[in-house]
Amino acid sequence: MSLDFSRILNSLGLIGIFRGLTPADAESVITAAVENGLRIVEIPLNSPDPLVSIKQLAKSFGKDVLVGAGTVTTPSEVIAVAEAGGRLIVTPYARVDVVKKAKELGLVAVSGAMTPTEIAAMYAAGADAVKLFPAEIIPPVAIKAMRAVLPRKLPLIPVGGITLNNMAAFLAAGADGFGLGSALYRVGDSPDSVAENTAAFVKKLQVLKYM
Repeated sequence: MSLDFSRILNSLGLIGIFRGLTPADAESVITAAVENGLRIVEIPLNSPDPLVSIKQLAKSFGKDVLVGAGTVTTPSEVIAVAEAGGRLIVTPYARVDVVKKAKELGLVAVSGAMTPTEIAAMYAAGADAVKLFPAEIIPPVAIKAMRAVLPRKLPLIPVGGITLNNMAAFLAAGADGFGLGSALYRVGDSPDSVAENTAAFVKKLQVLKYM
């Protein structure tokens, strides 16, 4: 599979956020997720030894899976992720300098943002997509209103509080995908649990997109 971000996002539209994942568990947990359809993996930098996990996962899955880091807040962290083999940079909030450094290094940049002004600034900086965070306080009606004035080619990805039950409303409002955190993985979850969660979200999204 090509690692073109837009193509992967259009084909599935799920970013797996594995906060707290340790290098010791990374291989088995991500294998379970990938075997059930996940193609974008984010290891937040506030996880234990995140660069070790990213390096390991990029080596094991890099040909088929877009692997990178979340909670990236400085250009120096972007460089460290790139050196570890990561190709995806996700910020928790709007950071023009981080987005520009990621694009300078040829990486995929998904910037956090909440308001139309922040979203427009991230788009102007070169972001490949915008993470609408926290989605718990950005309801579908707000996304629908923002979508009307934002470039349609800019993917909007709600993150935070996404469940099987609220995906349909976000998609109908104009969301292009989802970031899945604790609904997909919590610290200590077994590979079997991750496999079950991944399969459920993949199936649900496929039904919603093609119903």
